[in-house]
Amino acid sequence: MSCILELKNLGFTYGKDTPFEKRAVNNVNLKINKGEFIGIIGHTGSGKSTLVQMLNGLIRPTDGQVLLDGSDIWKEPKKIRNVRFRVGMVFQYPEYQLFEETVYKDIAFGAVNKGMTGDELDKAVRKAAEFAGVKESQLEKSPFDLSGGEKRRAAIAGVIAMEPDVLVLDEPTAGLDPMGREILLSQIVNYHKTRGNTVILVSHTMEDIARVADKIIVMSKSELVAFDETKNIFAQGDMLSKIGLQVPQITKIMQDLKQKGFDVPDGVLTVDEALSVLSPLLKKEGA
Repeated sequence: MSCILELKNLGFTYGKDTPFEKRAVNNVNLKINKGEFIGIIGHTGSGKSTLVQMLNGLIRPTDGQVLLDGSDIWKEPKKIRNVRFRVGMVFQYPEYQLFEETVYKDIAFGAVNKGMTGDELDKAVRKAAEFAGVKESQLEKSPFDLSGGEKRRAAIAGVIAMEPDVLVLDEPTAGLDPMGREILLSQIVNYHKTRGNTVILVSHTMEDIARVADKIIVMSKSELVAFDETKNIFAQGDMLSKIGLQVPQITKIMQDLKQKGFDVPDGVLTVDEALSVLSPLLKKEGA
């Protein structure tokens, strides 16, 4: 795999050189490869949102660099807009950014600014709507006639329509009910599998991250604590506990079973994985 994003000694300080100075991100170094699905976890105030906003130039680092395909994104500040087309950002509660007359126009907005027109634009809009789970019948509706979850999907489609190389989502399932969260997460997974683009997902929900991420970035108190494959991160329950995070519930249950002497493997992250492991044991016990 080739590297698409590299962070070198990356840091950001709010209110630098003022009495209100606060270090938000400190000396982060890591590489993200093309096609990876990366999860980012950490408590509120750990630096997650500041970190991802530096990935496409919404915030300029106070020190260090963000390299996109090996080039510093701030090498030519006047061209930072082009970086934002390549690294698409979906903020928390993106539905509050909808403003056009129709859902179609809202989804098309970013793509139009990128320079798409005609058939290319129409194809991008409809494909993005499909990826995000926006129905064809909803495209000519006002976005304000949609439900909360439908608005969220329309807003995400607007970023996907720009056809970014990297899709960054900051808490995309926040505030949704369990069904809405499941639908949206499934659409994001489908997008990643179909397009093969790099996806970076910030979430407080360990179960969601466990299901979808190839690797996890762990942030705490503005520092990068760990960056490794998902199974390796959730195998470090003590480390996560020290910074106030937990492994997924099903992982904790399996770890408890192992401590009680059951022959179960490490790194079980989902209910489906647990069922595949436990079913033979239950049959054996039944026999």
